[in-house]
Amino acid sequence: MAGGEMSAEFMKYRSPLVSRYASPEMAFNFSEMKKFTTWRRLWTYLAKSEKALGLTITDEQISEMENNLTNIDFELAASEEKKYRHDVMAHVHTFGACCPKASPIIHLGATSAYVGDNTVIFL
Repeated sequence: MAGGEMSAEFMKYRSPLVSRYASPEMAFNFSEMKKFTTWRRLWTYLAKSEKALGLTITDEQISEMENNLTNIDFELAASEEKKYRHDVMAHVHTFGACCPKASPIIHLGATSAYVGDNTVIFL
């Protein structure tokens, strides 16, 4: 790099555990994409369970969630996190932005611990 330009890679925390020792698969397991797609899967499982228990949740809402599991707008999520100062609520709103019909049921009845604590199960 000429003129003292810095790569964005050098402007954030990097762990030698990842850069030296982790396989690409292991590095992915701890990535933002893996974390937030897991949250979205958990919210989808929650909606399916709540529907089975009799809550008014439609198949269309669940399909919308299933079709957007990997459609994550990370810029919107960062903006929402600045607004709410809460990572879970930022991603609830970000998921809701791409799932407008499902938005009212995303994270319905859950606490932040639901996604935070259960995410490790999927690693």
